[in-house]
Amino acid sequence: MRKIELLIPAGSLEVLKVAVDYGADAVYIGGQAFGLRAKAHNFTLEEMKEAIEYCHARDVKLYVTANVFAHNDDLEGVRKYFESIKSVGIDALIISDPAIFTIAKEVLPEVEIHISTQANNTNYGIYQFWHKLGATRVVSARELSLREIKEIREHIPESMEIESFIHGAMCISYSGRCLLSHFLTGRDANRGACTHPCRWKYSVVEETRPGEYFPVEEDDRGTYIFNSKDLCMVEHVPELVDAGIDSFKVEGRMKTALYVATVARTYRKAIDDYLKDPKLYQEHLEWYKEEIGKCTYRQFTTGFYFGKTDSDSQVYDNNDYVKEYTYIGKVESVDEQGRLGFIQRNKFSVGEKIEAMMFHGENLELEVLAIYNEDMVSVENAPHPKEPLRVDVGQPLPVGTILRRKAIKSSL
Repeated sequence: MRKIELLIPAGSLEVLKVAVDYGADAVYIGGQAFGLRAKAHNFTLEEMKEAIEYCHARDVKLYVTANVFAHNDDLEGVRKYFESIKSVGIDALIISDPAIFTIAKEVLPEVEIHISTQANNTNYGIYQFWHKLGATRVVSARELSLREIKEIREHIPESMEIESFIHGAMCISYSGRCLLSHFLTGRDANRGACTHPCRWKYSVVEETRPGEYFPVEEDDRGTYIFNSKDLCMVEHVPELVDAGIDSFKVEGRMKTALYVATVARTYRKAIDDYLKDPKLYQEHLEWYKEEIGKCTYRQFTTGFYFGKTDSDSQVYDNNDYVKEYTYIGKVESVDEQGRLGFIQRNKFSVGEKIEAMMFHGENLELEVLAIYNEDMVSVENAPHPKEPLRVDVGQPLPVGTILRRKAIKSSL
């Protein structure tokens, strides 16, 4: 059986450490140029060096995205950017543009190149093409079924790796090659500045009747005609393995530490259970489903993996996330009294129950016994985001542990 890599996104150094702590085999990030998530925090050169040290000390790989489609005036900047990261020691570059690929081979010949899903990798001939040019991995187009991916595996060299998205947001445009954002706002999705117009609300207006809106569906509120459900394949790990996929990729470089911890830990356990014993995987299936629902998502779909999508793959009436839990914080220190030090991310109060996400799958329900502000004054609640706190939950916890609380449902 091929070794399975769990590849997790990180939009900041804090989230990268969470991804590693919660089970990633590899993490992919963007530098401060030429990636497709320009609105993410992304990594400075110094942060990239720290990220490499953190990853490599824990036997985790680090990949850097450079997957924009370049225009003429980008090319010299790409070369300078690659020169600047030469000494960092990254494990691979993720690239979609042939010109950027060529520059990478010249400037960073020792670094592996993975071909981004943006390059529309829909058949085994494309994989063979990139393999001959020196790429070690190709990310499958999201439009492919598992049957097609399995056929690709049968027609490419054993050493050629297949990476496929198995969880996260789905782009409505072909392999993510979208012009809608650029057309409506002037911000080019293919250069990292997508404004996500696929999540906007649409109605039809007839040219001679301005201001008179016709619903696209039979609904006077309009409809979200491009709003795909999120991909989730946690119930189908056996099929993904059988297709010959080497790297299970999660989408989400704009996501929170809670999202990354939840998804990484759930898929880590699902993969490990299946590889250890398929019966163990089946026994824990309900746990995976329950846990994966504890991060924010737009309902779930299996995308194109089992054939053509249908109307059930879309969310037509809203663009809201399902949010079962809120992020409290990440343990950054523990004092002599066992009190947890962390930066608070959402409101919580003394007497409430919160949950500690242990690294190997256990969830500890804990009562908040006391909260102290940065002046060590006892307070009843913590309403201000990003406030440094000391919190007594009755026991110490490992540094890096994510704390969450079940979301309070509105009575409206």
